[in-house]
Amino acid sequence: MIYNRQLLSSATNLFKLTHEFSLLSRAHSSISAQPFTRKLTFLASSSIFSPTPRLCNDSNLVGMRGMRCFCHDSGGSKEWTEEIEYLDESGGVIYKGKGVRSVEPGLDDHVMVGEVKKPFVNALAVAKIVEVVKRWKWGPELETQLDKLQFVPNMTHIAQAMKVIGDSDACLSLFRWAKRQAWYATSDDCYVMLFDGLNQKRDFEGIQSLFDEMVGDSADGVSLSAACNRVIRYLAKAEKLEVSFCCFKKIVDAGCKVDTETYNSLITLFLNKGLPYKAFEMYESMEKVGCLLDGSTYELMIPNLAKSGRLDAAFKLFQEMKVRDFRPGLNVFVSLVDSMGKAGRLDSAMKVYMEMRGYGYKPPPTIFVSLIESYVKSGKLETALRLWDEMRMAGFRPNFGLYTLVIESHAKSGKLDIAMSTFLDMEKAGFLPTPSTYSCLLEMHAAAGQIDPAMKLYNSMTNAGLRPGLSTYTVLLTLLANKKLVDVAAKILLEMKTMGYSVDVTASDVLMVYIKEGSVDLALRWLRFMGSSGIRTNNFIIRQLFESCMKSGLYESAKPLLDTYVNSAAKVDLILYTSILAHLVRCQEEKNERHLMSILSATKHKAHTFMCGLFTGPEHRGQPVLSFVREFFQGIDYELEEGAAKYFVNVLLNYLVLMGQINRARCVWKVAYENKLFPKAIVFDQHIAWSLDVRNLSVGAALIAVVHTLHRFRKRMLYYGIVPRRIKLVTGATLKIVIAQMFSSVESPFEVSKVVLRASGDSVMEWFKKPIVQQFLLNEIPSRSDILMHRLNILFPSSAPEVRSLSPPKPLIAVREI
Repeated sequence: MIYNRQLLSSATNLFKLTHEFSLLSRAHSSISAQPFTRKLTFLASSSIFSPTPRLCNDSNLVGMRGMRCFCHDSGGSKEWTEEIEYLDESGGVIYKGKGVRSVEPGLDDHVMVGEVKKPFVNALAVAKIVEVVKRWKWGPELETQLDKLQFVPNMTHIAQAMKVIGDSDACLSLFRWAKRQAWYATSDDCYVMLFDGLNQKRDFEGIQSLFDEMVGDSADGVSLSAACNRVIRYLAKAEKLEVSFCCFKKIVDAGCKVDTETYNSLITLFLNKGLPYKAFEMYESMEKVGCLLDGSTYELMIPNLAKSGRLDAAFKLFQEMKVRDFRPGLNVFVSLVDSMGKAGRLDSAMKVYMEMRGYGYKPPPTIFVSLIESYVKSGKLETALRLWDEMRMAGFRPNFGLYTLVIESHAKSGKLDIAMSTFLDMEKAGFLPTPSTYSCLLEMHAAAGQIDPAMKLYNSMTNAGLRPGLSTYTVLLTLLANKKLVDVAAKILLEMKTMGYSVDVTASDVLMVYIKEGSVDLALRWLRFMGSSGIRTNNFIIRQLFESCMKSGLYESAKPLLDTYVNSAAKVDLILYTSILAHLVRCQEEKNERHLMSILSATKHKAHTFMCGLFTGPEHRGQPVLSFVREFFQGIDYELEEGAAKYFVNVLLNYLVLMGQINRARCVWKVAYENKLFPKAIVFDQHIAWSLDVRNLSVGAALIAVVHTLHRFRKRMLYYGIVPRRIKLVTGATLKIVIAQMFSSVESPFEVSKVVLRASGDSVMEWFKKPIVQQFLLNEIPSRSDILMHRLNILFPSSAPEVRSLSPPKPLIAVREI
């Protein structure tokens, strides 16, 4: 019993303990309030108190027998060692057992209720932690208060407290304090909440820093997949490309599993950043681990695959998307149709287009434009026109580019009626056609020879203030030239010059059109117009026009052209000179011969000097004919002018034979053969066959070659006694008649076949022994000297030809027959 009120102070201490415990008990339903029913209890030691207890008046305190020290000491026991009796007001025993000891903060994770350990209630522990954190927020004071908690928290308490706290900074402070405690364990949930809070604050540097810490924690073998994936998704949505991909690589290397949502976030990021190939690599990695795309990523992936040209992969995803019951969006259809059309897969594009219609989508204008462009570019204009009509029926108005494309494609394909009809619709729709559209239509009409529509388009183009292009002017002027509208062409050319174009080349092209068509009069008229307008042409066209004038017999007009050609520092080559000489050979009028001699003189070519010297006497020449001819042919560069030299020899021999200058002609042939201009003409096959091939020679050259070569055969046979089995003269079908006619006057043994004159060696030997044959081969039968002298005096007034013997006139061949 309690007899002494001096124990009040001890009772007060016990009251504090029992009151705290009663609060803990009321916070959790599993802990009963008994035997504490709002009673104050006094604890008395047997050495102090009398064994007989007594109820104190005006109080609810109940006495107890036996007690130990309330406070914990380092040397004593931490638990009560003697039983305590709990009495009611009447002194009856309510409960008997070991008493309750206070807990040591940071050491105990429970309380003792008698001999039973009662854990702290989680809700109470979490509430206490939340109260401390919300009060102190962060800093050393917060950590001090957390260190004084009267229980040992665990990671569940921390995680629950972080959910209640909400503030990212406070949560991070609590987490960092927990990491320094011995009971800390890596928690995926804690990291997830921290990353969520940092993401709400858009603190991506904090996320990156915490991620690096988390990577270090993952070495403990605890899975942090949720937090890792959360980090990458947040960084990807924030478009932190390099950081998110770096984090992705780290978690992959650490063996962490990447979920589907993370893959989709990264793919979306790469696609939005214009890195489709990186997204495709991510998709391939995703396939390897068995992850699938979500609907939104399908919507991004398929268009990007299609635009990058990977149509098979895009179409595969498109089919996969439908199998997984995702409804393809309009953008998916549009991108597939557009890409397949541009790739030339028109059937597949049309199939996807019809499938889009089946889904109930109304085709947008872009898909019509894409399909029409694809069909137009592939040349399927009928299908393009069908889509064109369908587009207009749907209420869509074709744009400027589509009008231009349809017009130009039909124009280029020759469908000018449809092109012009669409062109008029374009103007009615309020679109101003571009210069390229005008040019295309104009050029196609010009190419078709339709001069009236072409001129209407040109006038419409200029009236609209558009500047025709160079190609447009060129085509139009070419058309006008072909139609021989010289005045209209001159007007257009002057307008072209006014527009600032250089017209020299275009004017020369028009001139060349007249030359090629043989309209020499129009060409000369156009050339005069060019000269009066200050427009120059080139020497090549001047030469072409000169040659056309020569062919047309307009020698008077040709002479000024040649003077212009020579005065512009152009060099007359041997071919041009020879062509003039060929005209002289065929000339039959004395007036024209004078013009031709004047033209030959105007060339200032060394061949003309040779021609003049060839017809003069040795007293003027200073050397024999053969030496003179050899000297001229030595000055020819055979590497560059071999063909021209052959041409010159053929024409020159024609001229010399025509003039009766057989001796000079034989000298020219001999020197030409010495210089190997005709290396395969004469063939000596020992005693079997000797032959002469004159198929590639002119008439005069063939006659001289036959006479000169038979003279060589005669010397070899008579002087050296070599007689071949046969002798052939290969003439060809044309020269056969001329040579046979020449031999008919001397009764030759040669038999005439299709292309060859042949005879046996013995018969030719007997023929060579006849005096008339000797005279024939030695050129002792002159032409009519009076005609020869007359012609020479006309053609070469300054020359003094050698006087030949005046034997009875028996020409080698009639002059005009050659």
